[in-house]
Amino acid sequence: MKNAFANVRTDELNIKFPQSILRETEIYARGNGIRSEFERDYTRLLHCRAYRRLRHKTQVFFAPHNDHVCTRMEHVGHVASVATTIAKYLGLNAELTEAIAIGHDIGHAPFGHSGEDILNSFLVQKEGAGAPKKFWHERNSLFFADFIETLDDPNGIKRNLNLTYAVRDGLICHCGEIDQQGIRPRNDAINLYDIKKPGVIQPFTWEGCVVKLSDKIAFLGRDIEDARMYHILDMGSYRQLREIVVETLGGRKNPPAASHRSGRAVNTTVLINDLIVDLCNNSNPEDGLYFSECYSHFITELKKFSFANIYNHWRLREFQNYAQNVLETIYRTLMRTQPYAKHGRIPFVMNSYPKLGSTFEEWLICYSNYADISGNNLRKNLRYETSTVFDIFDNESYQKCVVEYISGMTDQFAIECFNEIISF
Repeated sequence: MKNAFANVRTDELNIKFPQSILRETEIYARGNGIRSEFERDYTRLLHCRAYRRLRHKTQVFFAPHNDHVCTRMEHVGHVASVATTIAKYLGLNAELTEAIAIGHDIGHAPFGHSGEDILNSFLVQKEGAGAPKKFWHERNSLFFADFIETLDDPNGIKRNLNLTYAVRDGLICHCGEIDQQGIRPRNDAINLYDIKKPGVIQPFTWEGCVVKLSDKIAFLGRDIEDARMYHILDMGSYRQLREIVVETLGGRKNPPAASHRSGRAVNTTVLINDLIVDLCNNSNPEDGLYFSECYSHFITELKKFSFANIYNHWRLREFQNYAQNVLETIYRTLMRTQPYAKHGRIPFVMNSYPKLGSTFEEWLICYSNYADISGNNLRKNLRYETSTVFDIFDNESYQKCVVEYISGMTDQFAIECFNEIISF
């Protein structure tokens, strides 16, 4: 129902509002500000470098030469569009919703979820199978927003984004891959770094809950569309899609027959429209954010279809093997540099691969105690006012430093560094 959530939107009348707009430190005043706190967060995320790099990060298909295949940045745009459409119709705060959506994937690794799994394997390799994830992109989005990404202040000093609590909360709680119905926000404002698993803690705001569901709505149809473009789907796959539509949606009084008559018609625009409408028509503040039973079943079956026919396709598995080789080579190379980092001699050991060496040294200067070794304040010279996050003398911290550096790479940059390492 239109404006059904107007009384629970995150605004000045909401008891959660003071906590929602709270920042870790007071942000500088413009003196001529016309934007709300959440609008400021939106533009801070929009202009940060991690957001810019999403254009060259994998969504599902590695696509350096195909402008029409979805990249991570385009996916983020889809999520923002879906989420703000839902928020506006339900009467929620569209500015907060859009800010969470635009930043939700800034911590994503290169090579999509394959890259995420690979980086996690580096951190848990000594703990065996079944170890809790130590690298997951939702938490990494929060980490990048809090400690890595910077913008120039009015004096040209690079400072961290310093986002509001509600936006930071939305970043770490946005996992849309776990099927849930009746999603409602939690009541308590918690230390966000106490969240140890993706998807188990609900967002603090209704707007964060909307982004969580929009993440799922956005990727389902587009992944199928891209699979068609690469001829991943055969005629048998289209028959499966038709069967899914008939079994899950065919019993409705007014089924979307025109749009779902064939498997080929299960496309991005049709799915997004129908799922948005269904969610808006079935949700209310008392019961939470709901899809109808048939559409919930449809989503579940469509995800099963995508895993069986797209994500586990042999061509994507071959790509995953390639990504593993690229990231493992970079990881091993950088881990070998720790003894030299302790003496401030990264350029000496990495002169054979200058692109990787120079960018990694700058990373160490900005975010570790590497700059303190020489006695010169190299961080100040680069005009960074960032915290020392990593200790190069501690093995575990150095490993985390390397993994976080790699996580910020684009697909292309990782491949360039890989080729630099293996070329003689």
